[in-house]
Amino acid sequence: MSLLLTHFLLTVKQSNVWEFDKKTRICVKWEPMSKAPASNDREKMPAPALRFETNVQYLKGVGPQLGALLAKRGIHTVRDLLQYYPRAYEDRRAARDIASLKPDEVVSLKAQVVKVAAIPMGKSHRKIYDVLLRDASGQIHCKYFRTPYRGYFERFNAFKEVRVTGKVIDYRGRLEFHHPDIRDLASDEEIQDDVIPIYVEIENLSSAKIMRLIRQCLAQLSDESWGAEKLPSSLLKKYQLMERKESLWKLHQPPAELSAEFIQLKSAAHHRIIFEEFFWLELYLAAKKAGLQREKGLALRIPSTDRRATLIQSLPFQMTGAQLRAFEEIKNDMMKDQPMHRMVQGDVGSGKTLVAFLAVLFTIDNSFQAALMAPTEILAEQHFRNAEKMLGPLGVKVALLSGKTKAAAREEMAQKLQTGALDFLIGTHALIEEDIQFKNLALVVIDEQHRFGVEQRGKLKAKGISPHFLVMTATPIPRTLAMTVYGDLEVSLIDEMPPGRSPIQTRVIYENKRPQALQFMHEQIMKGRQTYIVYPLVEESEKIDLKNAVDEFEKLRQQFPEINMGLMHGKMKGPEKEAVMDSFRQGKIQVLVSTTVIEVGVDVPNANMMIVEHAERFGLSQLHQLRGRVGRGTAKSFCILIMGRAVSEEARARTQMMEQTTDGFKIAEFDLEMRGPGEFLGTRQSGLPGFQMANLVRDVLILQEARQAAFDILREDPELKEKENLLLREELLRSHGPTALAGIA
Repeated sequence: MSLLLTHFLLTVKQSNVWEFDKKTRICVKWEPMSKAPASNDREKMPAPALRFETNVQYLKGVGPQLGALLAKRGIHTVRDLLQYYPRAYEDRRAARDIASLKPDEVVSLKAQVVKVAAIPMGKSHRKIYDVLLRDASGQIHCKYFRTPYRGYFERFNAFKEVRVTGKVIDYRGRLEFHHPDIRDLASDEEIQDDVIPIYVEIENLSSAKIMRLIRQCLAQLSDESWGAEKLPSSLLKKYQLMERKESLWKLHQPPAELSAEFIQLKSAAHHRIIFEEFFWLELYLAAKKAGLQREKGLALRIPSTDRRATLIQSLPFQMTGAQLRAFEEIKNDMMKDQPMHRMVQGDVGSGKTLVAFLAVLFTIDNSFQAALMAPTEILAEQHFRNAEKMLGPLGVKVALLSGKTKAAAREEMAQKLQTGALDFLIGTHALIEEDIQFKNLALVVIDEQHRFGVEQRGKLKAKGISPHFLVMTATPIPRTLAMTVYGDLEVSLIDEMPPGRSPIQTRVIYENKRPQALQFMHEQIMKGRQTYIVYPLVEESEKIDLKNAVDEFEKLRQQFPEINMGLMHGKMKGPEKEAVMDSFRQGKIQVLVSTTVIEVGVDVPNANMMIVEHAERFGLSQLHQLRGRVGRGTAKSFCILIMGRAVSEEARARTQMMEQTTDGFKIAEFDLEMRGPGEFLGTRQSGLPGFQMANLVRDVLILQEARQAAFDILREDPELKEKENLLLREELLRSHGPTALAGIA
């Protein structure tokens, strides 16, 4: 019995906060933790005091059902709720009527619903929703190109009184709202004449309801609940930052006299939170970089037999200044006794591979091994062919390893690696498998780093003893993004194109001009050139009305029987794809019909034309990569982007950018601005944090400030042991775990 009682008391104690009188040992205070209790016990328990860690379902008017809804958005505690920042602000003291509206104004007004219409978009099964509103002065259409959430439009019955807030758009000579906030008027009556924060609605939870919950939290939090200010006072003073408590108060309850600053999201409160979000990331990157600098690595030396000069002299072209500068930076890093961590960044065709091969040769001439990992078999094979052509004649032993390498060849390769008989291994993810071990790996090269996870990169690096680490990327990464995602890497920029590369002329056309494009393609083929035609789909889709590679390949063969055509897509087996690509390289195939499987790693100098069908379905980065498959020879090159029906304004903007420039960095900046950083690189692979308020494009100056502040603090206090920096150390440990302190501990 005593054992059961002890177990019961331990269980209860672990799930609650208890306070006992020291003399009598009688419980004088009992309070549930933030974890929700079982539903049948909930009503019996007293409400807890409000703290940052309190579960939101204990707030008045929330409960388990609404708590579960908030949890879906990552809002579990009071702290999370206070960090659900307004996405906009609305000055209801300046409410307007429909007749007085002007283009580009952000306004708020009361109106009445007339009707809701769903307008089909061709055969795509998509719809544009149109909510028609009116007031005493006139009427206006509210267009939605996507549904905010299920059931959104079902709320709007005829004659219903609503408040609409949004930016007035001049669309083809008529004033409209596009994706405005429309809310029931009744929920807002109590706050008609004030500056109101606008929150992203959570299903049936309106912005007004969210605002009331947050203000309720602010009213009930005691001074003790806020805890200590984590940023050092010297930092607040130097960068003129508002204290966190004050900034949170003002973000959710903006002062009316500062309405213009809040509406533009440029208030001191915004500055503080944006700075802090950037600062924590930059402090982590600074600590990580400090840790990398403390690692001991292999310091290479200028070898007695240096084959780099022989390789450079054998090239049929002259290396650019940017290539030579990038290699010099790499060589200097590799001659230090710390492992190199450097990224070579350059546009499609700028010559990054040659720079990497020079680093490989430098490694091998120091009697060490090198490895290169690529994300696809096609790209790995391309690197292998180039390595054999450039390094093979110099006596370098190169091998290719991929998923399709046969067992016997793989075993022989593994043995040669372990004995040092193999100098340079190129491959895909197969390189990180356990049976692949090196004798003395000193250089790891990773191509298109953002396509690999952190764990995959780490496994390859672990196959050597602190090897030098070189990343290549043909995806131009804007400086703002490089500072956040790759802040622990040094960057070498190749910003010149090799001489002799032909400029690519890009044109955007619509389907009605497709016959002319194909006729132009026919003319180029008759001149001895080759063409890519890329489709977004492999086979016909019942849900999406788009051309597909398989069907269109057959139609094109019938239309142009005199042209040799080949088909390639991701569903084909490796040997099939390889056979098609070999035929295309040799000129046996004149037109290659494909999906985006040829996006990276295909190099056929004679191909001078790229046609992309349904260009509106491709991202800007994809289009730029596809265009980079041509323009690799001396002939004038062309890229034709064919647009389908019902094209969005965003898709038009993307393709217009492709017409305007071939500069990958300008395209990347534009792409980042349109899509945001998470989608630009892929949040899961990049490790990019999800900023609540900070915007890498809009807030670049604050990012630079925060980065400077983080690196300055670590330079002055490398172990974060000074009194005012102890909370910084504690926060790093809390948010990133023990590994965050590896560089400073």
